[in-house]
Amino acid sequence: MKAAILTVSDRCARGEQEDLTGPALRDSLAARGSQVVELVIVPDDAERISAELLRLSDELGVELVLTNGGTGLGPRDVTPEATQAVLDRVAPGLPEAMRTGSLKKTPTAMLSRGTAGLRGRTLIVNLPGSPKGAIECLEILYPVLDHAAQMVAGRGH
Repeated sequence: MKAAILTVSDRCARGEQEDLTGPALRDSLAARGSQVVELVIVPDDAERISAELLRLSDELGVELVLTNGGTGLGPRDVTPEATQAVLDRVAPGLPEAMRTGSLKKTPTAMLSRGTAGLRGRTLIVNLPGSPKGAIECLEILYPVLDHAAQMVAGRGH
């Protein structure tokens, strides 16, 4: 699977903090045979997030974009809204499964506002900003990611 990772963080974008989550996601995907073609960092700005999602899906043509960060209740947490602005169709079962699975480990999982859906033939999924939370959520998705990619590509069940 051809994938891209979009880290959403003001501090990482300004160079004040190292992005640990993006590389952790890249390594996890690579270990499962996915090709991560781009790892991008943008600030918590809805227009910048949406523009990057458009570039990754429409221009780069990846099958999967994983965002991390900006899914909480903070005033600058706008990743779900920026994602929804570019989606053609939502896939509500994915974030529901991530929240349900994460609740078994931490009660703060219920505060996640992450979304998921399709833009053309690209599946976009919002993950938490912490390396631990992002990897835990990605592991919840692994059993269905290959099947989802086949469906999105029109290759059937």
